[in-house]
Amino acid sequence: MNKANTLTMDPLIEGYLRYLDKVGRKTPRTIVDVRCTLRRAIAGLERVRPGVALWRLTLEDYLHWLEAERCGSTESSLAKYLSHVRGLLEYAWRSGRAERNVLDGFSLQHTLRRTVPKALNFDEAERLVQALTAPGPAARRDRLIILLLYGCGLRTSELCALDVAHVNRERRELVILKAKGDRPRAVPIPDALYTELLAYLLERGKRGPLFRTSTRKRRLRVNDVCEIVTAAATRAGLRAGVTPRTLRHSFATHLMDRGVDLAIIASLMGHRSPQETGVYLHVLPERPQAAVRTLPIGERS
Repeated sequence: MNKANTLTMDPLIEGYLRYLDKVGRKTPRTIVDVRCTLRRAIAGLERVRPGVALWRLTLEDYLHWLEAERCGSTESSLAKYLSHVRGLLEYAWRSGRAERNVLDGFSLQHTLRRTVPKALNFDEAERLVQALTAPGPAARRDRLIILLLYGCGLRTSELCALDVAHVNRERRELVILKAKGDRPRAVPIPDALYTELLAYLLERGKRGPLFRTSTRKRRLRVNDVCEIVTAAATRAGLRAGVTPRTLRHSFATHLMDRGVDLAIIASLMGHRSPQETGVYLHVLPERPQAAVRTLPIGERS
């Protein structure tokens, strides 16, 4: 046996290994395997967050570590590492040493083959917003639709279901009641966008759907919104294939780029857990997290 693998680690970890032995009835070989994994995790995560205990790390930290481990590791090995660390975090949570198990419910199968979402870069987003300058009620409605998709990260169905009453003026939030998975949430409205929304509400009225068609005055449908986004992207000279979902992905990607916490983005997006938001981590190696540029939703040409 490698002597390094028997060296004493943090008392909490040693307590967990004794728990696996006495309570969990795990075999000596399994306990050695778990010890090796935890030592490997400590070494790898020390490069991500020096001096921070495993049970104090965030899901984002673990996503970085797993991404680094993918080089040279099989999927089965990664799944084993994840299982071993998750067990320790569960023990730490139940022992009162951690507020929660950040790996609870996290499935590697949802992330290993996930493709990078299509998103606009900052310049493209700015071009899109600046192209929305036509006069008239319909044009103002279309501009506001795109600003809400991009500036609040709404799903298309969520935007279509919005009523005037869902605008909380006191808190400057949108109340999303008809959300995916029946998980209502409140989304802050950026200041520049809120100003435009108030002006729109003066024309729109005090009740009913927030967005209606120009002719029959019925609530906008998903297809209507898709057509509005496609037309705006064409006017802005953007590449083909820009959809409402592209704007939602851009919202998350640009917030991630600016260093916003993964859990906060997950909450704003209405994800069930931060693991769903981990797909946006592709932006981190390419763009500085210290960027201070704001989303260009308040600018006009």
